[in-house]
Amino acid sequence: MASLDGSTAVIPTDNSKPIYKRILLKMSGEALMGNGDHGIEPEVVNRIATDVCELVKLGVQVAMVVGGGNISRGATLAACGMDRVTADHMGMLSTVINALAMQDALEHHGAYARVMSAVKINQICEDYIRRKAVRHLEKGRVVIFAAGTGNPFFTTDSAASLRGIEINADAVLKATMVDGIYSEDPMKNPAAERFSSLSYDEVLHRKLMVMDATAIVLCRDNNMPLRVFDITKPGALRDVVMSEEEGTLVTSGDGA
Repeated sequence: MASLDGSTAVIPTDNSKPIYKRILLKMSGEALMGNGDHGIEPEVVNRIATDVCELVKLGVQVAMVVGGGNISRGATLAACGMDRVTADHMGMLSTVINALAMQDALEHHGAYARVMSAVKINQICEDYIRRKAVRHLEKGRVVIFAAGTGNPFFTTDSAASLRGIEINADAVLKATMVDGIYSEDPMKNPAAERFSSLSYDEVLHRKLMVMDATAIVLCRDNNMPLRVFDITKPGALRDVVMSEEEGTLVTSGDGA
């Protein structure tokens, strides 16, 4: 079956179907570092691109927000004495670099991808226009939202919640380095409790810092499901969109 932009859609051969039609995938910039301490590891970017392309072949519409902490983090620079607005602008530009790297990897794997920036740099990528972003998704293109919200003092977590709501995503998927939300950092406390599900208010009350409070409140007030999972686990991204077993689900319901 041909898509609107001339590509050929791949129809799944098994009887399983994705539980989401449209998702917003949020990744930290640190996820792109691999085993390094800064920058971009091409092998990691290519692996993630392969996983995303698999979702596209299953008919899932994929939007992404990638952080910039592997290059520059506004809050960290501000803590060292830099003007916070300047530092956050540097962080926004870092997310554009990561978005372009992800776009390139996706296109090398056969997907169509568009980077849309919240700040105007239209010689490099498109300006963010909500209706145009939705149209790209409807045509089967992966849309990568860059430069956060375009405003200082807001994190890319908040940008992910905002963009997910704006494009009417079925869920925001937060890719982390652990397999869900824990009562404490499981790297520091192996006995930390892992939750299969939580409510937004529980996340806020327990101060479980999986996303900043603004991002959680945006999801809560707009009833946007949030699922947290381990992006480093092979097949985890596909499992998240095919079943309800992977990671931790955050909704308005009671936690488990």
